[in-house]
Amino acid sequence: MNTQNEVLITTVKAEVDLLKNKFVDFDGNLPAASAKTFGVVQADTTAGNQAPVMAEGIAIVISGAVISKKAAVTTDAEGRAIPFTDTEAINGYALDAATGAGELIRVHLK
Repeated sequence: MNTQNEVLITTVKAEVDLLKNKFVDFDGNLPAASAKTFGVVQADTTAGNQAPVMAEGIAIVISGAVISKKAAVTTDAEGRAIPFTDTEAINGYALDAATGAGELIRVHLK
């Protein structure tokens, strides 16, 4: 079982319904694909409420694709971790591999 290591958890007002273990942007929305994110949502949060967000540490994130262990990751438009390519913002590094979408992996946030 993978575990988290919370270094900094803060809050952001959810502008949309947010799901646990997905990236969120700095304004409380789902991030644009390949964008730099604020952190990872720590609890399902309905729009208008304060969402707990891990901004630093090792977070559990839902994968959106196949990811290799140690790979740099970014986000898709659903807030899931996907592999980084050279034109995207790095949001962290995978500490676990994912064989496809929907898996929970640890990501060292950057």
